[in-house]
Amino acid sequence: MKALILAGGAGTRLRPITHTSAKQLVPVANKPILFYGIEAMIAAGITQIGVIVGDTRVEVMEALGDGRQWGADFTFIAQDAPLGLAHCVLIAADFLGDDDFVMYLGDNLLEQDLGAFVRAFEQARTTDEPPTAQILLKRVPDPHRFGIAELDTAGNVVRLVEKPADPPSDLALVGVYLFDSTILEAVRAIAPSPRGELEITDAIQWLVDQGRRVRQEELTGWWIDTGKLTPLLEANRLLLERIETRLDGSVDDASIIDGRVVVEDGAVIKHSTLRGPLVIGTGTVIEHSFIGPFSAIGNGCEVRNSEVEHSVIMDGSRIIDIQRLEDSLIGKEAVVSRSQVRPRALRLMVGDHCQIDVE
Repeated sequence: MKALILAGGAGTRLRPITHTSAKQLVPVANKPILFYGIEAMIAAGITQIGVIVGDTRVEVMEALGDGRQWGADFTFIAQDAPLGLAHCVLIAADFLGDDDFVMYLGDNLLEQDLGAFVRAFEQARTTDEPPTAQILLKRVPDPHRFGIAELDTAGNVVRLVEKPADPPSDLALVGVYLFDSTILEAVRAIAPSPRGELEITDAIQWLVDQGRRVRQEELTGWWIDTGKLTPLLEANRLLLERIETRLDGSVDDASIIDGRVVVEDGAVIKHSTLRGPLVIGTGTVIEHSFIGPFSAIGNGCEVRNSEVEHSVIMDGSRIIDIQRLEDSLIGKEAVVSRSQVRPRALRLMVGDHCQIDVE
């Protein structure tokens, strides 16, 4: 079993952050989104991993390395234009060969045991009716925004439609797929959709039309596409719910720790209140401030005389004299400060290296 992780998207819905950073490397709970998918693959026993990269390939390749630090072997595959998920399979044909593989969208996060999902496919492949593909489905309130599956009364996949105006069901395709090598025949057989992309839904539909079995499972836990601010902050919240208190940094006697809090080595907390769940990165200084629940403060940051809650602050940024910052995403090495202190809550999305002076 191999893996194909898609990390080539431009992330236009997270601008201005993604003008200078790959969307798959934006951190949630102080870890890049892409790393969660990589770790899930490794935990499932998959170590041969192909990574589709686009315009941000240099940043992604530098962040991942060659795979040795993960106990894996990475093969980077360049996609020069966003021509669809099925196109990613097509350009990865040499890497995939005749092997079964899992395809994973690098900006998705889900509450799912990937190892169990893979084992279910491998077990089904030994039966009298082995599946050619396996998909993961999730009931959603707005199915017109997703690829949607229609099932018959026996639970078999009979039709898939990409972003239908009139959805046949509320079962959306989650960004995890399992395929055998037949999918390569399928992607070569389909034509681009009206939006000019080779759709993976069309390729799976081709398998169904050819009488191939497509197995499905329904996800009961959470699934988040982190491509926009609100879902990204929700993912940060859900992942912070899992942490356990660990105080490796310096916390003075004048500070208060309430709830599950991680203070990494080298961080310094002075005259402040930390109310978890939250995480403070290495080398960060928090002074005369309140850091509230569901906040992730990156490495080398500075927060002084401020309140922060339900926000992600990326490495090297400074928050100074801000009465209250909430529901925000602050890019790397940004500065948000206030020249006059007024009782006003701020909700911001600030790009890397920006300086915001609030009056």
